[in-house]
Amino acid sequence: MLMIRLQRVGRRNDPSFRVVITDSRNSTKSGKFVEIVGNYDTRHKDKVQLDKERILHWIKNGARTSDTMNNLLISNGVITGKKINVSSKSKIPAGASEPKAEAKTETPAS
Repeated sequence: MLMIRLQRVGRRNDPSFRVVITDSRNSTKSGKFVEIVGNYDTRHKDKVQLDKERILHWIKNGARTSDTMNNLLISNGVITGKKINVSSKSKIPAGASEPKAEAKTETPAS
């Protein structure tokens, strides 16, 4: 499955990202991608460059977006929808994904 996600480029302690179309099985650091469709510099948030036509083309053809990329596309008006809270995923412990429902036991009336 194809993904639209960020690929980190740039120097140490100076992150900037490419927006790439890649296979979801590829590692983010592998450098393998199908197409570069934009870039994003975290220090200059007003300098986000996205190729809206190509992104919409890939989404129409079945590419999925990562959660962070989804929020970035919504912020820049490429797609519409609700943002995804990506910070809450890291706070949930691995073993406690869902609270367990306790079984209700009825005691006979005395």
